[in-house]
Parts: sequence; C-alpha cells; structure tokens
Amino acid sequence: MSYSPKILIHSIAFSPDGVSTAYLYNDIALAFQQKGYEVVVLTTTPHYNVLPEELAKQPMTKKLGGLYYTSSFNGIKVLHIPQKKFGSTALRILGFVYWHILSLILGLAEKRVSAILSPSPPLTIGFINLLIGKVKGAKVVYNVQEIYPDFLIEQGGLKSKPIIAALKWLEKLVYNKSDAVTTIDQVFYNTIVGRFKEPQKLHIIPNFVDTTLYRPLTNEEISLDNNLFVKNDTVKVMYAGNIGHAQDWEPLLSAAILLKDQPIEFYIIGEGVMKDHVIQQAKINGLNKVHILPYQPRESMPHLLAFSDLQFIFMSKEMEGHGFPSKVYTIMACAKPLIVCSGEKTPIVNFLQAQHCAKLITTRDFAEKVNEIVAFLKASSKESLRALGDAGYEEITKKYSKEVVTVDYIRLINKLI
Repeated sequence: MSYSPKILIHSIAFSPDGVSTAYLYNDIALAFQQKGYEVVVLTTTPHYNVLPEELAKQPMTKKLGGLYYTSSFNGIKVLHIPQKKFGSTALRILGFVYWHILSLILGLAEKRVSAILSPSPPLTIGFINLLIGKVKGAKVVYNVQEIYPDFLIEQGGLKSKPIIAALKWLEKLVYNKSDAVTTIDQVFYNTIVGRFKEPQKLHIIPNFVDTTLYRPLTNEEISLDNNLFVKNDTVKVMYAGNIGHAQDWEPLLSAAILLKDQPIEFYIIGEGVMKDHVIQQAKINGLNKVHILPYQPRESMPHLLAFSDLQFIFMSKEMEGHGFPSKVYTIMACAKPLIVCSGEKTPIVNFLQAQHCAKLITTRDFAEKVNEIVAFLKASSKESLRALGDAGYEEITKKYSKEVVTVDYIRLINKLI
C-alpha cells in the first residue's frame, strides 16, 4: 500500500493561537496539505493571544484526562500540549520541561513521518526534532525566525557563562545535525553561516503574507467603529501589534509632543507590557491625538491598515538585530508605507532599503531621530504616502505572497525526502 509523505510541523504556536508564528505556520501547513502531504501539527494549547472566537471555530478535545488535546485545522490533525503564562518562574520552567517531554513522546508515536519542520525559538525544539528524526528516519528542517542565544545575550537577560556556553553548543548541534536550516533574510544568513560545518545546509526562505486577507481596501470597504476611528482629513500614523519591549516608544512619544498642533493623529493598537507606560506618558503630556486602543481581531487588520496613512515600527536596540517583524509584509500587502527606526544593516532596514516604500531612520542619536520623524511627518501628504504604499504593494505581490514562498518550503522538503 502506498502512502502520502507525512510532514510533522512542530511549533510552539499554531491555530487557534492568534500570533504571527501561528498564522505563518497555518499557511505552511495548508500548502503542504494542498500538495498531497499528510500533515500533523505538534504544538501547545493557545496561550500567547487567546481569541475566544477562534477557539469556538477550532474546539480542542481532551485526551488522557487532559494530558494533551487534539483539534482539527482544515482537516489537519493538531496535537496540543497544555501551556500557560505562569507568573512563577518555577512553574514556567516546569511547563517548558513538560512540553518537551510530551512533544518527544507524541512525536515518536506518529507513524511514517518523512520530514519534521519547526520554527525557532526555542532552540530546544530543534533538539527534540533531532531525536524524533533519528528514531523515525525523518529529515529535519529547522527554521531560524530569531537568532538564539544571541538575542538573550545582547538583551542582557542572560549572563551566566555556563548557560551561554551550553546554548551555543546546542545551537551548533541543531544547525549541524539538521538536514537543512532555513532563515528569513541575508542579514540572518550572514550572521549564522559561519556556525555551520556545511554552509550549503543553510537556505534563505523569507516570510510571507496572505494576500487574499491582506489587500488594499477602498474607503467604502472599511468597516470599523466610527466612534474609535473617526474619518477626517488628518494624517493617521498607526501601530498595531504587541506593545512591548521590542519597540522603542520614546521617539514616538517625543515626536507626538512636537506635533501636537499638526493635523496628525497617532493610533497605537494592541496589548503588552509597555501599554500602561505609553498610556501614562500620553496623559502626562496631554497627547490628545494619541489614541491607544485594545487588540483588534486579525480580520480587522486590513481595515485598520486601510484606515491609516502610515504605519510605524520603531525597533529597540536590543531587538533590532535578531528579529524581523512579520507585520512589514502585511503592511506592504495593504499598500501602506512605513516609517521605521532601526540601526544600519539590521534585517528590517536591509529588507526595506530595496523596496522604496518606507522612510528609514537609522541614526542612534535620540534628538536626531525625533527630528527626522517630525520633519518627515510634517512634509508628508496623503498623496505622497499613497505613492510609497503602491511601490510596496507591487513588490509584495511579486515575491512575498504565501503562494510564492510556500513553494520554496515544499521544494526543499521534496528534495530532502
């Protein structure tokens, strides 16, 4: 009896979790399914961005008294290992260990696995996959979305030399024992290629966007609460996503103070550990044109983007070299321009320099940075911003749609098996 090849996708986030990694791997899983693969997903229970409406669409069934859960995503079997956002460090470590042990057991229980694909972080997921792959005779592909342990070290959260040495050893093991490693851009490639004994194992496959969901909308198509999103002639500058430490909020707040009297409004939409700080600073400085709103459903994002004239991403120094915000693709797919603060030769700057759809501010000097933001916003009109957005949209449809990029993953797996 002949069987379709089976791919095990092992990810810390997957549907119905509502985060960017989940959305990315949802589409990768569907692409493999459409190409005739049997797809099984090994993941956690939703704990990053839990959306009740998504849980209702994809209900989870308890197995072995809640040891793990199962669900179905468009006919794809999904295995969920319970995880929560514990406040206690000890409980977080215990949950992390539990996830790894049960991942190994459930992965080994799957029959006829031809290939395993997983994104970072964490590094340890790559190690678990190597164990499963060794026993099952499956090819292992590790997708570097963020570079660890570099990020933890540069952020200052990791100072123990023995732990750093252990993580660097684990990184090299995962890179060199995997059958292939993919990363998302040339900057990431250049950073890690020297850590490979066989550099040909490393491939660049960019992230992508669902251009059926994220697309330009006319004013008539925009469906938002008019009490929160007032239609007028002001230039609307927006950020929608996690309000956390990855973003540098001080340049935005300082620019908003200097632009108080200009016909410019700022929208900050989402949740995160820095939200209270941003709200407090807006109140203290009387920033009535800075609107800070709750998280909005994924389906609302094209409408939010269409409502805005410009999207901003101000990367923190600690994060800018080790991550690439996937929202860049969604913004471009909706034909909207960006204003970005990030250092020279960082992944986001490296990517956008060639796209002609963004104002890039790379200076490290805080006052210069704020002055550049203010000058650009004062000089921008809705028409000039629209022209930038159109340039980005054209590039996305050519190179970064899910239909284009997922073919690269399928081609790589086909070659390996």
